[in-house]
Amino acid sequence: MTSPLDVHSLAGPYSLDALDDIERELFEDHIIACETCAVEVAELRETAAMLAEPTWAVPPPRLKTAVMAQISGTRQSLPSMRPPTRRTPALRWRHRSRSLVAAGVAAVVAAAGVYVVQELRLRDQRIVAQAETARIESVLTAPDAKLRAVNVDGGGRLTVVTSDNRDEAVVVLADATEPGPDKAYQLWLIQGSTPKSAGLLAPDQVSGMRLVSGVRGTNILAMTIEPAAGSLVPTTSVKAQVPLTG
Repeated sequence: MTSPLDVHSLAGPYSLDALDDIERELFEDHIIACETCAVEVAELRETAAMLAEPTWAVPPPRLKTAVMAQISGTRQSLPSMRPPTRRTPALRWRHRSRSLVAAGVAAVVAAAGVYVVQELRLRDQRIVAQAETARIESVLTAPDAKLRAVNVDGGGRLTVVTSDNRDEAVVVLADATEPGPDKAYQLWLIQGSTPKSAGLLAPDQVSGMRLVSGVRGTNILAMTIEPAAGSLVPTTSVKAQVPLTG
C-alpha cells in the first residue's frame, strides 16, 4: 500500500495506466485536491502520447509488379529435345525463351533479395525503437521521476522528466518555431560550466521526444539553435534551459 507521503510518486504510473485498482482509486482521490499532480499527469500524458509503436512495413509494390511483369512477359520454356545439327528458327526461339526465363528469375530473385534486406533493417530498427520505448516508459514511471517544463524563447515548450536512479531523462519539445535554413535544435547537458551535447534534432524538427542518458550530477539541460551538422559547444544564445537540481 502506498503511504500518503509518496502518493505523489504515482503520477507517472497513473499517466501510463500502470496502477492496480487500489492505487488508482487512492491517486484519483488525491489528485482532486492536488493541483501539482494534476498538472504533472497532464504533462506526462502528453509525453506518453508520443510513444507510438513503429508499424511493420508491407512488401513494396515494385516487388509484386516485377514478378507479375516477368510472368506475363516471359513464355514458359518448352521441354528440352536433342538439338539438331543445324540450329533452326524454332530452336533459336526456344533458346531465347529459356534465356528470357532465366533473366526473369534473376530479376525476381534480386527484387526479393532487396526486400529481405529492407525487412531485416526494419526489424532491427523496430527492436531498437521498442527497447528505447521501454526505457522511456521506465523513466516516466520511476518512483523518483521529476517533471520540469519551461517555455522556449520564440515559441514552444520544453518538458524534461528525469530519474536520478536510472540516470536518464525524457526530453519533449513541442511546437517550437522553425530553427531556420540549415539549422537545427541541439540539446546540452551542463555540469558546472561545461556543456556536453545531449542530442541533435533534425533540421526541420520542431517537436519530438529524446531519451537522454548521463543526467545524474548535471545542473541544467539547455537547448540552442546550431548548424544542421551540430556543434561541439553552443555557438548561439540559449533558447530554453531546464534546471535539473532542486
